[in-house]
Amino acid sequence: MVSYRKRGKVWQYEISYKDLDGGYKKLRKSGFRLKSDAELAASQVKSLYADVRQFKAGEIPLSVYFERWITLYKRNSVSDVTFIKYENTLHHIRKIFGQMPLKDITRTVYQERLNVFARDHAPRTVSAFHKQIRAALLDALDEHIISSDPTRKAVVTGIAVHRPKKALDFGEWRTLIHHLHPDSVPEMMIYIAAVTGMRYAEILGLTPADIDWHTATLNITKTWDYKYHTGFKKTKNKSSVRKVALDQRSLRLLREYTVGHPATPTTPLFLIDGHALVSAEINQVLTARLSSLGLPRVTFHGLRHTHASILLYQGVSVLSVSKRLGHSSITTTQSTYLHIIKELEAKDTDKILKILDQA
Repeated sequence: MVSYRKRGKVWQYEISYKDLDGGYKKLRKSGFRLKSDAELAASQVKSLYADVRQFKAGEIPLSVYFERWITLYKRNSVSDVTFIKYENTLHHIRKIFGQMPLKDITRTVYQERLNVFARDHAPRTVSAFHKQIRAALLDALDEHIISSDPTRKAVVTGIAVHRPKKALDFGEWRTLIHHLHPDSVPEMMIYIAAVTGMRYAEILGLTPADIDWHTATLNITKTWDYKYHTGFKKTKNKSSVRKVALDQRSLRLLREYTVGHPATPTTPLFLIDGHALVSAEINQVLTARLSSLGLPRVTFHGLRHTHASILLYQGVSVLSVSKRLGHSSITTTQSTYLHIIKELEAKDTDKILKILDQA
């Protein structure tokens, strides 16, 4: 219902509406010189917003709308881990947008705030942040809560990320594994990664029961959730459930480690006082050790690439490497290590030509 009244020399419109919570409220605006001006403004509000409650919703902060949106559309439709990512976005929205109403977020304002977030985040992180906000605001646009999309044509930037070397060469790898201490939890984890190519979560998921001393193998059947602390989890895919053979030196070092770090058969081998190191912590240890040895920096995941690269260069078949790494298919291995495979093919071509020349 709309009513008009003259207040002094100007006109005011008043729209009665039911609030989002069901209570009746009024929306007023004055300052119109003529009644017809007030009528036109009121009609524009009603034409832009099918329901005046939606117009009022445009005055709520982005953080409030986003929180309602993820509760309604995401809480029961995504995994707990994914929902935590939405909650992290909400946390940053509160810091960057404050109490700014939805209706005040223009394309310029949105870009400014996105740039603020990008000052200390990598482009990939900024892109994920932008993608989640955009999804929510597009729904707000569909509901006529806002009249335009402030995220349209937003430019995603971010700080340059220094990329460490992807993998060590054979000599660097040998230097590393021969200078790691088997009595140290993080250094033993680094050693296992270097000689098996196992993923970080897979190593954390190892228990004494997973070591087969007779066949010298590790049975990989599960992982450990080091990010959100939910305990044991399934492996990345079915192919990740596998047996990884160990050499005798590695088996001996692992035995020494288990003697010094006794655990029940089903307790993870590499927890420190019940706490699993997060990836940043293990990478700090690895970086320090590499630096002390004068070796180039690689990430913990880079040890997996190192292991695979060394095996391929030493003539191990792509199929065997793929199975050892637990890839879902040999295609994954081929695409990941295409540059190495091409180098090996070139060497094989030279061998073939030499053979033919001797015929």
